[in-house]
Amino acid sequence: MREVREAPGPVIKLVRRTTEPAAAQTLRSTAAAVISYVVALMVLPPEPAPLTAPLTALLVVQVTLYATITTGIRRVNSVVAGVVVAIGFSALVGLNWWSLGLTIFASLIVGHLVRVSEFVPEVAISAMLVLGVTQVGFAAWTRVLETLIGAGVGLLFNLLFAPPVWVQSAGSSIEELAGSMGRMLRVMGEDIGGLRHVPVAHAAARLHEARRLDHDIVEVDASLRQAEESLRLNPRVRQGLLARVVLRSGLDTLEICAVVLRVLSRTLTDLAKFRTEETLFPPDVAAGLRELFGHMARAVESFARLITTQVAARAEAAEERLSEALAESRVVRDRVADLLLEDVQEHPRQWQLHGALLSEIDRILDELDVDKRTERLTQELDRQAAEMGERYPRLVALSRRLRGTETHRPPGVET
Repeated sequence: MREVREAPGPVIKLVRRTTEPAAAQTLRSTAAAVISYVVALMVLPPEPAPLTAPLTALLVVQVTLYATITTGIRRVNSVVAGVVVAIGFSALVGLNWWSLGLTIFASLIVGHLVRVSEFVPEVAISAMLVLGVTQVGFAAWTRVLETLIGAGVGLLFNLLFAPPVWVQSAGSSIEELAGSMGRMLRVMGEDIGGLRHVPVAHAAARLHEARRLDHDIVEVDASLRQAEESLRLNPRVRQGLLARVVLRSGLDTLEICAVVLRVLSRTLTDLAKFRTEETLFPPDVAAGLRELFGHMARAVESFARLITTQVAARAEAAEERLSEALAESRVVRDRVADLLLEDVQEHPRQWQLHGALLSEIDRILDELDVDKRTERLTQELDRQAAEMGERYPRLVALSRRLRGTETHRPPGVET
């Protein structure tokens, strides 16, 4: 076993490659395109080659089942709209340079009116292809039929071979974000407790690192959006709404903590500007802040593991670690607050920055609080359920009958 872990063989490497999302998506798209082309050959004449069917299948077989359905609908609508425009212009004016311009102009307007999103140019393309042939009716029917074949094969392919669920990759992105925040907190604690003097440039560098978290959050949000979309209408998923709410609310909490962490870095930078020839804090306060930042880093990382853990037993263990880290953080925070109060009474300089520092620490601990997370999840689940009930009352009633009336909640959420 040790040899396999250290040096994977070619078979293991091949299996890993074929299970990667990009490789799986490539195989699925290729297979769907080939099948749609074969079906089109069976239904339509071989000349000209029915290449619209595999083209539609390539566009329809997206990463998620929800995207497959929505893309297929928009694709079919765009082709039908283009064919209708082309039939109208061919019957009235025929094909010349000014009728071609009018056809393209009208097709683009119609594309926006029917809301086909990224397939607006497809409306004009379909209109031009149909307008340029001799037998307009036959060409129009052929193009619509090819599109329907490609869309149907793509949708059926994703129904039979459900696309992957991207929750694990989104969870990994969230854990990486929390890991970056945790490392930043530990480094800030090391700077306060380990350096004799913190230069302004050094503190400003930490501030720039905190600002770069915004870019990381954008990337994690994109990964989470893909995961949320992969959960919709996916037959592999039974509690898709719950998973979406847990991940989304967790990312919102980490985003707030990242903003507060940036403000905290600004506070330390401002403090370094005033104390250019001395330490930021007395030794006892610095040691307390170093310990406090270490507990806060552990709390942020435990929070990320909690919201990304799918197994109930592991989630309970992560919740226990989070509660312990928060409890230890609050104990050290109170001790640091007492020490800062004594320091301010003796040296009242920049007392407002000390208060801001404690306020920012309190905000992070409050956002990570287990009870607050439970309250947020409960409110969000109730809101989502109410919106779903208002939009699709019959579908919700049928779903409850099929699944039962039991409501599943994440660890820490009471029913």
